[in-house]
Amino acid sequence: MATDPARGESHIQEGEIAILASQLRPGVHVRLPVPWMEHQFLFSSFVIADEEQVRLIAAMRLPELFCDPRRCRVAPLPRQPDVAVDPTPTADTATEQARLAALTAALLAEKQERSRVMQRFREGLDQAQKLYIGAATAVSGALRDLPARPQAAATEVLRISADATAALLSDTDSAIVLIAERAHDDRLAAHSLAVMTLALLIGKQAQLPPAALPAIASGALLHDIGKMQINPSILRSSERNRHEEALYQSHCASGHDAARRAGTLPPPVLDAIRHHHERCDGRGFPDRLSGSAIPLSARIVAIANRFDNLVNPLEPRRALSPSEALSVLWTRERPAFDEQLLQLFIRAMGVYPPGSIVRLTDGRIAAVIAAAAADKPLLPTVMVYAPEVPRQQSIILDLAQTDHLGIERALRLQERSPEELDYLLPRRRINWSHGAERRC
Repeated sequence: MATDPARGESHIQEGEIAILASQLRPGVHVRLPVPWMEHQFLFSSFVIADEEQVRLIAAMRLPELFCDPRRCRVAPLPRQPDVAVDPTPTADTATEQARLAALTAALLAEKQERSRVMQRFREGLDQAQKLYIGAATAVSGALRDLPARPQAAATEVLRISADATAALLSDTDSAIVLIAERAHDDRLAAHSLAVMTLALLIGKQAQLPPAALPAIASGALLHDIGKMQINPSILRSSERNRHEEALYQSHCASGHDAARRAGTLPPPVLDAIRHHHERCDGRGFPDRLSGSAIPLSARIVAIANRFDNLVNPLEPRRALSPSEALSVLWTRERPAFDEQLLQLFIRAMGVYPPGSIVRLTDGRIAAVIAAAAADKPLLPTVMVYAPEVPRQQSIILDLAQTDHLGIERALRLQERSPEELDYLLPRRRINWSHGAERRC
């Protein structure tokens, strides 16, 4: 039975029973029938961890609590008959009540501060979303105009690249964002922006001079412009015949020629367009270059391009999670890429890359929204699935700052319910490079 989180879920839900505070003990599941911001606990529904939590709940003096026996590790205590209680407090009970009141006040203050942090984090993500949509629109126009107005289009691409690089260097926590939500109709523009963001991340991890990054960004934005002249059915096909494969592979050279006609794009940009499908083992195209003979900008864009294609393929059912995509790159496709750059990329994305769906050690499901710090690689920042909390106030936890809570394992999107995905990933995807630079 659905309930309104704003009302505190004061009605019993399917599978629950009503219990009293006197029936609580560690291991019993409890749901508090009050709004989330009006109690001191991190969640409204949880399994009691210790006697201190029992005492804190009892001090709330709620007339009724709810329990889901399916989630209990031990059964609730039997309900005791009502007995008369002397209302006169003793010195010991007064001291204990004062202690619990002070602890409750401190926990509520901590929760309110956590809520303010959540709000700032959400505001940063909202701002990044707005910037992404504006950039996607600009990229769409520039790519569309390139054949007819190459100089003007190239100038616009260089502007977008410079803006993106400046944002990256000035505020990584809110500016290095790759919106993989695909909140834009133009797939080519969305893919180009994704590859640009990841390429900038790799370039910064490789400690390239800041002055070199805009060219990396421009090459990433333009790497697939040759595909605009190819029949979409050929691009979508996973079983091309020899003629179709030749047409597909021609997009590198044709894109390079189109960009060169602009006359204003520097060599690293042109190199990325022509050579982003070269492989370090010499089995790529169009020129079968290998190793360091492949220009640096192309080696960077190749990694970013392949990662995004694994996470956001033309056929959504083939999509891999960010963790799975990193595993494929390293274990199965490593010979194709510059191994040092690939290592830097994997290190930046982390063990649990942003966008991963994970199970926490308390059994809850969460989405990773920011990579872990370098000294605590297994403890990223997550958004927790808590249907009792309105999504606009979703619980965001930095696991490195949260006691007794970690990640049990990564999960596949296909394993999760629509309700969980609608809550955690409203558009089915998330910013999976947000905050990755925290690991630098």
